Amino acid sequence: MSMPTIRQVRAFTVRGGGADYHDQGADHWTDDHIATPMARYPEYRKSRQSFGLNVLGSLVVEIEASDGTVGFAVTTGGEIGTFIVERHLARFIEGQRVTDIEKMWDQMFNATLYYGRKGIVLNAISGVDFALWDLLAKVRKESVFQLLGGPVRDELRLFYATGARPDLAKQMGFIGGKMPLQHGPAEGEEGLAPNLAKLADMRSKVGNDFWLMFDCWMSLDLINYAKRLANSARDYGLKWIEEALPPDDYWGYAELRRSVPNGMMVTTGEHEATRWGFACCSRWAARILCSRTSAGAAASPSSSGFRRSRMRTTCSSCRTDRRCTVIISS
Repeated sequence: MSMPTIRQVRAFTVRGGGADYHDQGADHWTDDHIATPMARYPEYRKSRQSFGLNVLGSLVVEIEASDGTVGFAVTTGGEIGTFIVERHLARFIEGQRVTDIEKMWDQMFNATLYYGRKGIVLNAISGVDFALWDLLAKVRKESVFQLLGGPVRDELRLFYATGARPDLAKQMGFIGGKMPLQHGPAEGEEGLAPNLAKLADMRSKVGNDFWLMFDCWMSLDLINYAKRLANSARDYGLKWIEEALPPDDYWGYAELRRSVPNGMMVTTGEHEATRWGFACCSRWAARILCSRTSAGAAASPSSSGFRRSRMRTTCSSCRTDRRCTVIISS
């Protein structure tokens, strides 16, 4: 059969949850006094929405083929992403064969290099890329995972849950719970103590075999806080400390990895993008590279080089006690 071409690219903005999981009500746990890079300013300390965390909204991308099949994807981007998709990226998609995904991604990325590379532009490109994969899977009447090479196991164990109540995650069958760090360096000793108290309380509730992690959301400094937090958490079996430093501080992550207790991992990469960005993490900060993607990520199958690097980036060592850095895109 002849392969359809792409007729039209459409983009929309959706408010209230969706791919932009920070776009929640004011009483949601994601907005309850969580440590951030803006916490150094008291007026922006108690609420992440106060400095605009929820302003973007979700970006919905639809790509319609000449046979009427529609591919669909969501990411974070809002009106800015919608403009980029429809006014810039669409020209590289419309009229192309639905199979030419690598070519389309390459053209989108290189055409936006002068103002893109990361951030909202990569979110928009990833939204288009996800929609292209969804479209191709529908045309071929296969699942996307089959297009990417098929499954490697018959079942998956529940992994960890992110939220303020790891004890509830354990009740639901997860093997671990990742908590938001609530107090950052600007709150000094008065903030460090309740962070550790919360960790100790959760450890007493979940037992010693349940993973507990801190998500620090780029909020810490290396010398005065990140090292102290990691080493103070040793007695409570902290599994890993995530995104402790700004995402571009590869050298700081390398130093932090060398400084944490044996058995504790340092993770980062949530705000990294493309195979080149992850290569920087791997070279400067990581011993082990694990990659996963989600709806809101700027790391889609094409941008992350998933098919070309699948064997190289797959590891099972996250379950060991080696001191390592795990690069996660989520």
